[in-house]
Amino acid sequence: MKEAAREYPDAPRVGVGAVVLDGERVLLVRRGGPPSTGKWSVPGGLIHLGERIEDAVVREVEEESGLRVRLLGLCGVLDRIVPGEPSAAPEPPVRYHYVLIDYVATPVSGALRAGSDAAEACWVPLADLPQYETTDTLAAMIQRAVKLRDVRAQGELIG
Repeated sequence: MKEAAREYPDAPRVGVGAVVLDGERVLLVRRGGPPSTGKWSVPGGLIHLGERIEDAVVREVEEESGLRVRLLGLCGVLDRIVPGEPSAAPEPPVRYHYVLIDYVATPVSGALRAGSDAAEACWVPLADLPQYETTDTLAAMIQRAVKLRDVRAQGELIG
């Protein structure tokens, strides 16, 4: 079956990602391809036709980082829309449009390595995050994930 176009698509593409937290560290991957080539982000990618969302998250993290994860919950949903070059049309065409569904997760097994379309993969102390050139909205998503993880941990301690 032919894969739907990622660049100048006829409809948004649905992607997933995971903010993988290990104590006070977050897993980042350097994007090896467009959009945002060379920037740091969380591991993720497109959902395959017929694939469940959560299965896609676990698969993508393992493909890009070598790590198997346990999902803790939904972290957030956002649009990433990148306009194309201006044209004669009233609005510039849309070069990329992704609807991204991010989860918070923790590692359970595997060995960290860059794989798939990730140029690099590494653990980054949360305090060092501002030193990395990241994709837009990443810092806010990581802060949300830390809060969700901490609230979940508190609930487990109480319950």
